[in-house]
Amino acid sequence: MELYRIILADDHYLIRSGIKTMIVLEPGLEVIAEAADGQELMNILEENQPDMVILDISMPQISGIEALKQVHELYPDIRMLVLTMHSNIQYCYHALSAGAHGYLLKDDSATELLPAILQVRKGKDYVSPQLALEFSWKDNEKVTLTPREKEVLELVVKGLTTRQIAEQLCLSPRTVERHRSNILKKFKKKNSVDLINHVLKNPHIRYW
Repeated sequence: MELYRIILADDHYLIRSGIKTMIVLEPGLEVIAEAADGQELMNILEENQPDMVILDISMPQISGIEALKQVHELYPDIRMLVLTMHSNIQYCYHALSAGAHGYLLKDDSATELLPAILQVRKGKDYVSPQLALEFSWKDNEKVTLTPREKEVLELVVKGLTTRQIAEQLCLSPRTVERHRSNILKKFKKKNSVDLINHVLKNPHIRYW
């Protein structure tokens, strides 16, 4: 039986060591490489693509969120599980919208790591029990957004005004308003407040 290949990315050696120990004790799983930061992870992936990457959000060089975006774009077949100490629901939203397939808190890893790996491996999404109660889960809910609409949505959720978004993305305010209108229609929401509340309460939703 072919082993399921995993790469670990975390800037703390002891964390990587502990997670690796748990993984290698499970039949069918193997850790093929380790990275201490986001840049090292991307360098490793140029030479060797695994079945799954388990990574932290807070890493030097390239952050976990940026690494998620790059891996999702360059290697869409790789499954990605975030393992982090950040329990704020907004971190979970940003990770999942950046391409993560699972979000596991380090506090839950002793009992949930292997179940999380198994669920993500099966093609399903996973969120730590501590966070799963904060939003209603709707399997496979997807909203199709253009790359520009995704950028606008992220800035809307951060609370930026139309003018601020226009300046940051080098667009005209009218163009930003058109994107905002399209996003509201796709989410079937009447205003930005409803949109933001929906996005934050449902971080598992996929934005393609």
